[in-house]
Amino acid sequence: MALSRADYHAILHALAPPGRALPRDPETLWQRLLEARAGAFARLDGRADTLLEEADPRTAVDLLPDWERVTGLPDPCVTGEQTASERRDAVVRVLTGTGGASRSYFEGLAADLGYDVTVEDYTAHTVGSDVAEPLRGIDWRWAWTVRGPEQSVRYFDVDGTVDEALATWGNERLECVISRLKPAHTLVLFAYGEQ
Repeated sequence: MALSRADYHAILHALAPPGRALPRDPETLWQRLLEARAGAFARLDGRADTLLEEADPRTAVDLLPDWERVTGLPDPCVTGEQTASERRDAVVRVLTGTGGASRSYFEGLAADLGYDVTVEDYTAHTVGSDVAEPLRGIDWRWAWTVRGPEQSVRYFDVDGTVDEALATWGNERLECVISRLKPAHTLVLFAYGEQ
């Protein structure tokens, strides 16, 4: 917890040597100078306190651009403005993400981006396959589908700022991020409204 201006004034006052050159009367020039210096120390101490919050990307405000620079953000898939909360979430996602190629990884990635999707993968039809299964060739084993709602809406977050939109629509960001992070040998398909 940061010390207050009064705390610093008392400390400076106690450190001053006794004597007539440095009077103790609150209306003197010396005491007003101590009061001004105490204010500067209190501001500096307060900023040092907030630096602890800035060291955590989940609570960063002033150092958020530095966190983004370190993590290689903004994501090339992001078009337009992002909310402060979305920017912080992206930094945390890059720092804590381990990557993956499973259904749960891509469903979790979409959830982190604000989308509710399911992932469906396919198998090729073989001699031992059930006759009720669709006839798919061997290339279908490399295809998978991301299924989501027809309209995806991301709403304003309480951590946002006053100049942010109350809601945004669209799936372009989801498609770009998943297409960029999918395994290179696979083909991803997107289907909306069929969830």
